[in-house]
Amino acid sequence: MTRLRRWLRWMLVVFLVLALVGAAVAGGLYFAISARLPDVQTLRDIEMQEPMYVYAADGELMAVFGESRRTPITMKEVPERLKQAFLATEDARFYEHGGVDYKGIGRAVWLLATTNDKRVPGGSTITQQVARQFFLSSEYSYTRKLAEILLARKIEQELSKDEIFELYLNKSFFGNRAYGVAAAAEFYYGKKLGELSLDEMASLAGIPKFPSSGNPISNPERARERRDFYVLQRMANLGFITQAEADAAKAVPMHATAHEPPVQVEAPYVAELVRQEMIARFGGDVLNKGYHVTTTINAGMQTAANLAVRDGLLQYDHRHGWHGVEQQVALGAGDDAAALATHLRGIAGQSGLLPAIVAATAADGSATVVMADRSERVLPASAAKWTGKTPAKLVKRGDIVRVRSGEKEGEWLLDQIPRGQSALVSLDAQSGALKALVGGFSFSGNKFNRATQARRQPGSSFKPFIYAAAFDKGFNPASIVLDAPVVFRDRRGKTWQPQNDGGGFRGPMRLREALVQSRNLVSVRLLDGMGVDYARKYISEFGFAEAELPPNLSMSLGTASLTPLSVARGYAVFANGGSRVDTWLIDQVSDRDGNLVFKENPARACRDCVGTSGGAPVSQVVDGFNFGAAAAPAPA
Repeated sequence: MTRLRRWLRWMLVVFLVLALVGAAVAGGLYFAISARLPDVQTLRDIEMQEPMYVYAADGELMAVFGESRRTPITMKEVPERLKQAFLATEDARFYEHGGVDYKGIGRAVWLLATTNDKRVPGGSTITQQVARQFFLSSEYSYTRKLAEILLARKIEQELSKDEIFELYLNKSFFGNRAYGVAAAAEFYYGKKLGELSLDEMASLAGIPKFPSSGNPISNPERARERRDFYVLQRMANLGFITQAEADAAKAVPMHATAHEPPVQVEAPYVAELVRQEMIARFGGDVLNKGYHVTTTINAGMQTAANLAVRDGLLQYDHRHGWHGVEQQVALGAGDDAAALATHLRGIAGQSGLLPAIVAATAADGSATVVMADRSERVLPASAAKWTGKTPAKLVKRGDIVRVRSGEKEGEWLLDQIPRGQSALVSLDAQSGALKALVGGFSFSGNKFNRATQARRQPGSSFKPFIYAAAFDKGFNPASIVLDAPVVFRDRRGKTWQPQNDGGGFRGPMRLREALVQSRNLVSVRLLDGMGVDYARKYISEFGFAEAELPPNLSMSLGTASLTPLSVARGYAVFANGGSRVDTWLIDQVSDRDGNLVFKENPARACRDCVGTSGGAPVSQVVDGFNFGAAAAPAPA
């Protein structure tokens, strides 16, 4: 007995020593980790990332920018069945435990001890997931797990259960850039939370575990398996729904599709200008702060501008004939519509011209094409009448072409992307507010904005600025200038002999007639008479940079390299009585809560409202735009 007692005494001492050492280590680890834990009170003031919305002047949506789709909601907006779906999937005892499910942790420890798995289900509660999402990394380690547990306990002490659940539903990632359950419902089903059916709720609840590889669009089979067996069946087992309701929801086919916000006004070039200006004004993270930007764009005018540029370029291109298919790919004899559609991946539509691949041609001149969505369209013999030929004579199987819908319902026409380009600018002459802007045929085809970035010679459209300078110098519309040959010689002995368009000379002419007839030699003599230096300085008052105006007589023929926007701004001076206003685009900016954070106060060139416009603050200049600069009178 003595030996046994010694042995037991020795074992007790060892146990106590190990217990004390373990307690000391655990205590030290606890205080070391808890000292570094963040203040959970910051969760009350957390700002979720929301995209930036851009609107026309009448409130119609033009664009949505941002890295994530998110529509924050409160727990009052979450249907009870949707709450139950997430509870069944993630944490059935959420409203019972204190932030940590010790049974789940014990199960995880047991699995680690009895299996070779390095990662096992850790029994993470919804509270622990909130702690990890907002404060911790995704690193898999014991210290991170302990920090997660301690932080979850702190969160439970500071926040209510509904507040924690709300944070979880708004923060969780659902794949396809959708963050939060409301954004997921809108993206996958195009519905508000209250409109979701039981099968859709269960599908959403099954996504956060595998948001990229298991969402109902990227992997519908895996998503259905989780919906049926991991969500609906658990809801039935927990008594949230009946087995009959679960079976009925399981029978519904997976039907999620991508739903983007409905853009009501197509103005991508304008939207990009807004994006650049907002970043310059508010910083690089502005696209994720939920700002709502209202522009000066008139929705009706913008739509008309889009059509004018598109139709004008198509008509011009049609006059130059068919210039061939975009691409030709080799097809197998047995390829179906789905196989053909794969060749269209990555080819974007451009201004209503959709990519299509030719599947077959017929003896009657028609052609059958497959669209990117795998649907088939028949192009009748008249679908390419602008070419003078039938589609069957222009294309063959495997050709990638462009088609567009015709004026008749169900009619499809063969077309092509124009080789030419164009731009259009429309602005309010009295305030400088942009009303419509098109930077090219298609933003998806070419993001270069020809309205603000392309410098071209304005040609004879520049002559009114020459004449304005001359009138200020003492000439008048009745002044007579000779339209006759002239030769200029520079200091190096080189000669320049300008000509009229079409040749010929009219002799002495009044300036009003010379301007109407756009006589080149009159413009040259006019500039020579007043002096190039004077004219450059004067014309710069119309908003042009003096450095971009040629320091020679060729300026009279419009050889300066100017943007369409700058020329439109210059012409506005004539329209508003001689006062210059600089162009601006952003009218007001509101935050996610509807509070006004910026409102433009432009100066107006208005003869009937002198003294009522007030001063306008000088704003930043970005890519040639001065948003809200004060009006400046041009020389009278």
